[in-house]
Amino acid sequence: MSGGVDSAVAAARAVEAGHDVVGVHLALSRMPGTLRTGSRGCCTIEDSRDAWRACDVLGIPYYVWDFSERFKEDVVQDFIDEYAAGRTPNPCMRCNARIKFAALLEKAIALGFDAVCTGHYAKVIEDADGNRELHRAADWAKDQSYVLGVLTHEQLKHSMFPLAETPSKAEVRAEAERRGLSVANKPDSHDICFIPDGDTAGWLAEKIDMSTGDIVDETGTKVGEHPGANAFTVGQRRGLKLGTPAADGKPRFVLEIRPKENKVVVGPEALLAIDEIRGIKVSWAGLPIAEVETGGEFDCHAQVRAHGDPVPATARMEVTGHGGDAAAAGQLVVRLTTPLRGVAPGQTIVLYQGSRVLGQATIDAARSLQRAEL
Repeated sequence: MSGGVDSAVAAARAVEAGHDVVGVHLALSRMPGTLRTGSRGCCTIEDSRDAWRACDVLGIPYYVWDFSERFKEDVVQDFIDEYAAGRTPNPCMRCNARIKFAALLEKAIALGFDAVCTGHYAKVIEDADGNRELHRAADWAKDQSYVLGVLTHEQLKHSMFPLAETPSKAEVRAEAERRGLSVANKPDSHDICFIPDGDTAGWLAEKIDMSTGDIVDETGTKVGEHPGANAFTVGQRRGLKLGTPAADGKPRFVLEIRPKENKVVVGPEALLAIDEIRGIKVSWAGLPIAEVETGGEFDCHAQVRAHGDPVPATARMEVTGHGGDAAAAGQLVVRLTTPLRGVAPGQTIVLYQGSRVLGQATIDAARSLQRAEL
């Protein structure tokens, strides 16, 4: 129970379906002053009170489980470490993988519960053999299957998403109103929950040692200086303050962050187009398809942002571990038929076939064939 309208309606539907439901709010921060700013953030004191009110209306028990230490280590510190290494992490993916469907599910099962039920917009479907698959929700505009791409076959066995078939968020709000839930018109949360003011660069500046360094173009020529490489992201255009203009007079964009050299590489917009992605920490949402097991190539669609458009691609597993098990150890190699812009190491790539989520990987390298030819 996050304190939002989606989880409240999901709980209401679970109760109505006859399940024995207990509302649990996750305390992810011990900062007593963490209150909502506009519609930013989630998991605040205000949210915990809203979750309690929803449980009271539904007539179900309500608990607050303190996962603040684990959240601090597995999500917040991981976010800092990734940026310090020049990568761009997705903390929501980490939270789903390590908190909501790992720590929470582990504790729930230990206490005798069967499943974790959330207000995510995604769908779980069973195949002919009873194996569970993760699919996009009916409302693609609200679909959240991307951030659930980290769920494993075992976790999907214990996952419920009652909003899967809901055609729109407006219908969820209307249902909450009918049920007398006070969160019916509560704004959606967005941005990073532990950076409620949205100033990621400013927040990181207090956590990571920043030192000045060179900004170089794609040929290695120095064109400016930066106050700290970790403050930049791939695809960034503003705030570069370059001392040397491009020969063609056109804007330049951040192409790469090199933290070990403390350099930021910039270049023309065309070089942001990525053709090949290599991913590590690969996991499969349900049982892997046959081609994954054999190491064969397969057609799919690739998505690298929660609200990004999927693009056609081919993918294969390149075995790097011992034992030759392509599904368990190796690197995911994805060749994009339609190039994507601004792909950065540390982001998550999620693969689909139709509406089905096949699996995900953390991007380790993103390659532009055009740039490689320079």
